[in-house]
Amino acid sequence: MSNEVNIIGGGMAGAEAAWQAAIMGVKVTIHEMRPDVKTFAHQTGELAEMVCSNSFRSDDDEQNAVGLLHWEMRRAHGIIINNADKYSLPAGGALAVDRDLFAQGVTKQLKEHPNISIKYAEIEEIPESGNWIIATGPLTSSKLAASIATSSGQDSLAFFDAIAPIIYLDTVDMEKTWFQSRYDKGETEENKKAYLNCPMDKNTYEKFIDNLLKAEKTEFKPGETAGYFDGCLPIEVMAERGRETLRFGPMKPVGLTNPHKDTIKPYAVVQLRQDNALGTLFNIVGFQTKMKYSSQKEVFRMIPGLENADFARLGGIHRNTFINSPTLLDSELKLKTNKHVRFAGQITGVEGYVESAAIGLIAGRLAAAEVLNQDLETPPINTATGALLNHILGGADAKTFQPMNINFGLFPPVEAKTGRKNRPMRYKMYTDRAKENFTDWLKNQLPIK
Repeated sequence: MSNEVNIIGGGMAGAEAAWQAAIMGVKVTIHEMRPDVKTFAHQTGELAEMVCSNSFRSDDDEQNAVGLLHWEMRRAHGIIINNADKYSLPAGGALAVDRDLFAQGVTKQLKEHPNISIKYAEIEEIPESGNWIIATGPLTSSKLAASIATSSGQDSLAFFDAIAPIIYLDTVDMEKTWFQSRYDKGETEENKKAYLNCPMDKNTYEKFIDNLLKAEKTEFKPGETAGYFDGCLPIEVMAERGRETLRFGPMKPVGLTNPHKDTIKPYAVVQLRQDNALGTLFNIVGFQTKMKYSSQKEVFRMIPGLENADFARLGGIHRNTFINSPTLLDSELKLKTNKHVRFAGQITGVEGYVESAAIGLIAGRLAAAEVLNQDLETPPINTATGALLNHILGGADAKTFQPMNINFGLFPPVEAKTGRKNRPMRYKMYTDRAKENFTDWLKNQLPIK
């Protein structure tokens, strides 16, 4: 049996898996192909680089499942969540970070740990022996993906994912826009003004939709087929589902008051969220797109306040790869056909930075326990981590398996009244139960060194 853990991929899951194994006293090597081998979405060679968004979503650990997952990862000494806290930005009730500082912080912490080494080279095939974790994420290289398919006896599944554009704040017309979080949500005045809002009247909205629908889009290659993940739909795909769809999605006008025209309610509102600590870059929230670059500039400059906007990064679309985990993986995240290989992160069929890191956390601990010749139970199903793990390891129907964010629908039900007005009480019952059980689970974990 190998006396170290090897991890392919230095994203959210790989970084978290390496950290968890290392703090349990096990030697770890991270194999990262960047920056030598580039991807469509990544811009740097840093570990844990964020590409689709700079947000870890809601940080409410009493009423939100992803906020509960944050809470559990903090208790488990997670490197991803702790650096997110360290480099957080104002975002109302959400946890958003400075992308660059966050990735630099994670990379520095991993490099400085005495149990961790990093090798920058592409792994093209599943190794024949050792103790390995494949955490290559949605942009797994084609050669390794082919090796996975050969080893598992099945083709990988896939879906298309999109990223949103980022603009320079100093190119926004502040006479037309204002800072405010929806419903003034946030504990501090800074958080209550975490979003920059661009209002639209009905006529502007209709023209925007017209141009969005007729804009040139990126076309898929012949024979390339895959579905979209609903949590990251391109805005033009949403618009194709109905002209009002965006007004009930990322452009909903509720909970906001335009101080420039406080007697007129906006028909729709585009929100931008701070993307770096300096406050110079803002991303357009929910505006993932597959429009061609020239069309993006034309359409997005129709948004009031963005007529002269300069873009630090335009949006784009890429093909994500994930495996059919309910069929291929055992209860310890091991490939059934190749027991020295575990999978972690988004490639397992979870969706989101936090969810990817959470599966990396468990994979790292399981791999370290194997090196230490110790048994390790996984978290109970009524915790956020356990519910997510259960979903990918058999809770989901293998025939219709698709990427999933954490949500209370993955938890065993609580005995509470149903209905909208009872949701706060019901969600609090979910989170209270999870916290108690996760705390008990941690007590039985191997000691942290």
